[in-house]
Amino acid sequence: MANIKSAEKRARQAVGRQARNKRTRSKLRSSVKKHRQSEAQAQLIPQTHSEIDRAWKKGAIHKNAAARYKSRLAKAAGKKTGSKV
Repeated sequence: MANIKSAEKRARQAVGRQARNKRTRSKLRSSVKKHRQSEAQAQLIPQTHSEIDRAWKKGAIHKNAAARYKSRLAKAAGKKTGSKV
């Protein structure tokens, strides 16, 4: 355990950030999973992209990871509908 007051505070803050990031990533993954299992993927794209952007904005995932998620979901939705995205 930390001996310095500022280090103790940093440890407390880290716990809070970890919990927040875990919550955000969990919500993101649930949304992506629901999107993948849905038959009407094209209608869920805006909601899922919004969830991805929110996780990126909060710092729970990296910018490139967000772009990768969005690209793969759009590509999969295009395959299901038969159109190019």
